[in-house]
Amino acid sequence: MTATPYDRVILGEIVLPDGVLENGYVAIRGETIAAIGQGAAPPAAAITDHSGKWVLPGLVDGHMHTGSAIGWPGIEGASMSAAAGGVTTCVDMPYDVPRATTDASIFREKVEWVNRLSHVDMALYGTIKKENGVDAIAGLAEAGCCSFKLSTYEYDATRFPRIDNTTMVEAFREIAKTGRMVGIHNEDQEIVEGAIAAAKATGRTDPIMHARTRPPLCETMADLAIFEMALETGAHVHIAHSSLARGFELAEIFRRMGAHTSGEACIQYLCMTEEDLVRLEGFGKCNPPFRTADEVERMWGALKAGSIAYVSTDHAPWQREKKLYHGDIFACGAGLTGMQSYAPLMASLLIERGLPITHMASLCAERPARFHGLDGKKGAIRVGYDADLCVLERGDFTFDEADIQDRPDARWSPYHGRAMKARVAATWLRGTQIWDGRTVLAKPGAGQFVPRQHREIFCG
Repeated sequence: MTATPYDRVILGEIVLPDGVLENGYVAIRGETIAAIGQGAAPPAAAITDHSGKWVLPGLVDGHMHTGSAIGWPGIEGASMSAAAGGVTTCVDMPYDVPRATTDASIFREKVEWVNRLSHVDMALYGTIKKENGVDAIAGLAEAGCCSFKLSTYEYDATRFPRIDNTTMVEAFREIAKTGRMVGIHNEDQEIVEGAIAAAKATGRTDPIMHARTRPPLCETMADLAIFEMALETGAHVHIAHSSLARGFELAEIFRRMGAHTSGEACIQYLCMTEEDLVRLEGFGKCNPPFRTADEVERMWGALKAGSIAYVSTDHAPWQREKKLYHGDIFACGAGLTGMQSYAPLMASLLIERGLPITHMASLCAERPARFHGLDGKKGAIRVGYDADLCVLERGDFTFDEADIQDRPDARWSPYHGRAMKARVAATWLRGTQIWDGRTVLAKPGAGQFVPRQHREIFCG
């Protein structure tokens, strides 16, 4: 009796960055992809038929905060939401409660929590303390952090500090030695603080003032500062969330001067406007804020021009009560839930604009994996890569926040009630199905920490 060559073959419309394989298949051996093709499926121990559905690489969300609300225990629920959203690899931010991931010892402790609680694979950012933190950079890189995150704006002096320019330059020099990218929260502290003080002095604390007190200038001023430092130090400096097309223009200008500069767009900046902030109140508050409808169009122009590094969510599952608006928008927590809506929303936006689904394979999987040094293992339907897949069913659906697979107080969404053109029918992690369209099949610990795979090769 001849042994079958593959453990499983998955059938469907295979979505690659450069095209869709109609009547295609992905053959899996163990946890990795062993073959890709079209036509008759090769023999396998099991065949899963997703015919008529898009089979994309498992999404790589390059920006989320699983530990900002309740600390590392938040990894469990957030990773369930990821599985239900077709996200097979989370790249998690370091600004956790009650302490940030600022040295190798804390990093290794967080890795243990990931390996114990996560339902999907997870790579981790590192950061530094506000003072005397630069010496920890080499250790964090050695421990396997994929990238670094620093901020020009301070939310908390311990957990989420502003790094002053002198320290920022010093940190950039050290990070450059590690080959890692450094993402920056890009808002000018003085502009924002001054604008908020002026708004409060006149009694303006209604929702639109969140956008008015964080004007485009507060972003571009921060962008210019960090990009000048990139030019000076040789570090790969990346805007962690540009709500403005101009951010990508500035990155390109500095690249032409020899700097390693780039920026990502969070998905909300491709579809949400100031009118949505007024409608949603605290549930639409994020930093940077939603911009105008005209700016959304400019963002799509940047996407079609290839200027955006990748698209992420900035998922931040705050407790519902922290998002409630009681007459003061400045008192509401800043951040949105977004991982479970990520795949259906991105597919819907592309369909609505008549753009190919191949953009999603590139911007939501392959490119974030590459920027974080995870390529070779994550982010692509390619032989030798992990068999991570996101299966999308096309149709007319409505996103319901009650379906979010997270702790009860995190089941809210700015996209509640939005018409969607697709839904996640299945998610596969390393050859095992972890979501069947209704239920998270994975158990805590099914997901594992993914260290950086190699030194950065700048890919601006």
